[in-house]
Amino acid sequence: MMEHQETQVTLPQILQAREDRARRQQELQEEHYGWPLICFTMNMAGPVKRTEASHRAFLWGMDTLITALTQHKIEVITQSAESKITGDEGYLVVDGDDEEVKAICVDVEEIHPLGRLFDIDVLDMNGRKLERKTERSCLVCGKQGRGCASRRAHSVEELRTVTDKLLSDALFVYDEEQLASSVTRALLEEVAVTPKPGLVDLANSGAHEDMDFHTFFASAAALAPYWRRCFRIGHDTVGLDPAETFAQLRPAGKRAEWEMGLATGCVNTHKGMIFMMGVICGALGRLWDPGIWPPAKSDLMFEECVRMTLRVMRQEYRTLQGKTGGEKAYRSRKVLGIRGQVSNGFPAVRIFGLPLLKEQLEAGKSMNQACVAVLLRYIAQIGDTNLFKRGGGEGMDWAKDAVRTLIDASVPPTDKDLEELDKDFIFRKLSPGGCADLLAVTIFCHGFFPSTDASE
Repeated sequence: MMEHQETQVTLPQILQAREDRARRQQELQEEHYGWPLICFTMNMAGPVKRTEASHRAFLWGMDTLITALTQHKIEVITQSAESKITGDEGYLVVDGDDEEVKAICVDVEEIHPLGRLFDIDVLDMNGRKLERKTERSCLVCGKQGRGCASRRAHSVEELRTVTDKLLSDALFVYDEEQLASSVTRALLEEVAVTPKPGLVDLANSGAHEDMDFHTFFASAAALAPYWRRCFRIGHDTVGLDPAETFAQLRPAGKRAEWEMGLATGCVNTHKGMIFMMGVICGALGRLWDPGIWPPAKSDLMFEECVRMTLRVMRQEYRTLQGKTGGEKAYRSRKVLGIRGQVSNGFPAVRIFGLPLLKEQLEAGKSMNQACVAVLLRYIAQIGDTNLFKRGGGEGMDWAKDAVRTLIDASVPPTDKDLEELDKDFIFRKLSPGGCADLLAVTIFCHGFFPSTDASE
């Protein structure tokens, strides 16, 4: 976890902030007379009024509040937010009934995981603050009313400890859920990319007779809890050697394979993803920080994947017996497959997958077109053990040469070219499943990490 500097504020600064907030409220109400005004701040005990974690909570709360208002058909006329050392401040002028707006704000305070730290005031058109119908409970002991606060029953240290834990716990669960959602979405987006030579897509089942896109949908849904488990394993083992995290991920991955089988009738839809994305989620768990999430760069995650797996993978390469398609590909052609991608920090994704996806999108291509371009580049440039398993070295070489010929032509491949390539892959029963897995990783990274990511 990263260290964050926190600024302590003085009483005069706090009093000045209150005056400034009152003045800001008055200005907004004069400018938008007749509409209710919402003022949203955070309850932070002690001299530190803003932390990186509290700022994330504030943004989460603002998003939730605006969503709740929108769901009740209440229009937000204007909104603004300021981040100060004296605390975050949000202002919303809305078109709605005062009492209804207040009820919505109270719901957010009561239902949101961090609602106890939210202070959401509603001012009517005359600047009168609407009161809650029920008093809030004490943050520390849970007693109703303001008695604890008026008697100063709990020290600042107690309040701060409880606040920090509440922030950390709630943000972790939120991030865990968002991560699982992002991975699931990437899996669904990957299978929807069409056309994909030899692979299941929305047009056909490719070179597969035992699955279609419905099978992939069922598998993606079944695996959603697994990504959360991997993230938590990474977080729970952050103080241990990275290889220990990987060791604990492996039985979780075996369980996920059973869950996939139950959902698909023992069809292998996402075995490669269970391995690759399981390591990624574990690495993200090790990197989790309540104040900065996701990590600023995907490179940090890729580096953590290396630390977790490289030593173990090197040992395993020395003892591969050639039982599986991947092991045979390594023994015959030194094709590293997904083991090599994971243990070397996903070089294909970093070096040309993510940059190419960004390049295609910036050139005006649709997400589908950009993903097809990335997939073709993967097939042309890396050794896919699934191609080797289905067609041997000859089949893998043919696939790479066929795609290279297509993408190296002076004219970009047309839909007809891609359809013909798909037919050739199907005829030869070739399916670049490893490349499809890398495409899903690429889609995930593109959507999950900030747009300033250096890997782009």
